[in-house]
Amino acid sequence: MSTERTIAKNTVILLVATVLSYILMFFVNIFIARYLGAEEFGILSLAIALTGIFTIFTDLGLNTLTIREIARNKTLTRDYLINITVIKILLAILTLFIVFFTVNIFGYTEEVSYIIYLITFSIIFTAFTSIFNSIFQAYEQMEYMSVGNILNSAILFMGVVIGIFCKLDIFFFAMVYIIASIVVLVYSFIIYTWKFPIPKINIDLSFWKLTLKEALPFGVTNIFGSIYYWIDSVMLSKMVGNEVVGWYNAAYRLMFVFLSIYTVYLASIFPVMSKFYETSNEYLKFSYERSYKYLLIISLPIAFGTTLLADKIILLIYGAGYIPAIFALQILIWTVPLLFINGLSGYVLGAVNRQMVLTKITFIGVVLNIILNLILIPKFSFIGSSVATVVTELILSPFLVYPLFKAGYANKKALSKDLPKLIVSNMVMVAIIIILRDLHLLLIILLASLVYFVTIYLFGVLDEIDISLIKRLLNLR
Repeated sequence: MSTERTIAKNTVILLVATVLSYILMFFVNIFIARYLGAEEFGILSLAIALTGIFTIFTDLGLNTLTIREIARNKTLTRDYLINITVIKILLAILTLFIVFFTVNIFGYTEEVSYIIYLITFSIIFTAFTSIFNSIFQAYEQMEYMSVGNILNSAILFMGVVIGIFCKLDIFFFAMVYIIASIVVLVYSFIIYTWKFPIPKINIDLSFWKLTLKEALPFGVTNIFGSIYYWIDSVMLSKMVGNEVVGWYNAAYRLMFVFLSIYTVYLASIFPVMSKFYETSNEYLKFSYERSYKYLLIISLPIAFGTTLLADKIILLIYGAGYIPAIFALQILIWTVPLLFINGLSGYVLGAVNRQMVLTKITFIGVVLNIILNLILIPKFSFIGSSVATVVTELILSPFLVYPLFKAGYANKKALSKDLPKLIVSNMVMVAIIIILRDLHLLLIILLASLVYFVTIYLFGVLDEIDISLIKRLLNLR
């Protein structure tokens, strides 16, 4: 199978699975938010945020390194599976101690503490599932990981429905996360033993040393990234209160629905870029520049459209109890195009063995984000935190792209040449949304999207190379 068709196959498989998963998770979040109310939804969101920060201690960059190295050399599969599993057992124990220590230092109530502990166990089980997912991804067989994602979302959905029907409390909803993570781990283990090389027990301490040394930059980067993505909810909880965390996360979770698109694409292209680094710099440069363009084509209308329709979206999904989340969504949605291109640049830096550069940039982002939150939250509450997130991503963007320019993996003109046409196309879409403002939300989205894609075609945003690539992906010639 050609590289283009491999990327297309994996992207389509992951996209379909992600759409199904996110539809289920979309309703999971809506049902939980409406049933629990802003206060208890804020507690559950806090637990997910806090454990999200400490998730990285169960990994330390081992997943990313596993994907990269096995993608380059499949004979390493057995060594990585056994040794990474043993390492993660030790890291899981360390994570439990860190979470317990943090919860006691912060002085959370008994209820909040128990919820945090329950969610922590779910992320530990998920950490072991991620070992198998890394191997599936390295082999570019995304269908197995995709089924696991759907299974996880389906179990959460069923659990939430049961919880609401039986009028159960927040502790039950936290338990559902543990049950889902255990079932998916068992599924992943069965698939691996059925389809992939059965490892021999061969614990190699010298392998540990080399692997941890190589993975550590990825791990440190992921630590900073986790802090960056989740620290705002933790800070809001301590500085303002859990109800505000509920409003903020109502908007934040919607943003993550859109981020699933770029996550799917990057998961498909990262193994390919890792191989291109060793085989063809030209293909790597081509992949980056085209990916940059395609991600902007997708993300810019999401930002413009959501800004105009945020009130309709929040009221339709969450109801009047979450009206304060409207303004937060209008601000946070602008992190989507920034995260699309920043995430792409970060993945490329990892693929070309520049993970230390990425680590330094991510550290800058964490420090900047925390400082901005400390300044803005006391004055503007969750709106200030929303602004801090967007400003941080905006500042980080040139830092991530510059090393790729310098190393010859990107061309400034190639990245910016279609931006004016895209802006005009989005302005046409904005005008359509304003004209159709009184129609039903779904009809507005459908018509505006149609106008947008017709406009970018007429303006020539998609050139002959893009059209030829699309035809090859669809096997039309």
